[in-house]
Amino acid sequence: MTDQEGGRLKVFLVDDHAMFRAGVRAELGAHVDVIGEASTVAEAVSKIAASEPDVVLLDVHMPDGGGRAVLDAMRRSHPHVRFLALSVSDAAEDVIGLIRAGARGYVTKTISPDELAAAIKRVADGDAVFSPRLAGFVLDAFASRPDVPVADPELDQLTNREREVLRLLARGYAYKEIAKELYISIKTVETHVSNVLRKLQMSNRYELSRWAADRRLV
Repeated sequence: MTDQEGGRLKVFLVDDHAMFRAGVRAELGAHVDVIGEASTVAEAVSKIAASEPDVVLLDVHMPDGGGRAVLDAMRRSHPHVRFLALSVSDAAEDVIGLIRAGARGYVTKTISPDELAAAIKRVADGDAVFSPRLAGFVLDAFASRPDVPVADPELDQLTNREREVLRLLARGYAYKEIAKELYISIKTVETHVSNVLRKLQMSNRYELSRWAADRRLV
């Protein structure tokens, strides 16, 4: 897979899970050159500026502001670098937030290696790319539809990781399944759930599930 000058596309990977980064690097090795990776916002900003990739694969939820913080730091100084969000989250507010911040596309981590490689090529060529059901969120948001959640004072209390845990919990995932999905320990999941319950002043996961469903987070 080549860029406009005939060389292989240069891709940079930003995600706070080492195992996931290793998997993506292995899957994309036959298609593109993965020239670097980062696990934090500060590391990503520094290394992207130094390596000048064609496309950055960007996780949404990381410490210190996540993918949005990386985009905010890079888009003015490096406008030629294109960003493709690659996330476990398929929530409307995450999709809309990253696109408004400057990402050229948004796909979920369930995407196949071949589909991901094709998405990278399209983004490098200037196209916008979305996993099928996510495109509707963007169309709704930019048509100023009022039923798309873009801000919520209660939701804003939660960290990005707490939102991820809440979303999976509301979908019926057990703590063990959430831990596996997010590459964290069961104890950490329990801590996040306790924090969410406290912040939203709720007493159990069933109330949380209803709350999440009402906000179309599930």
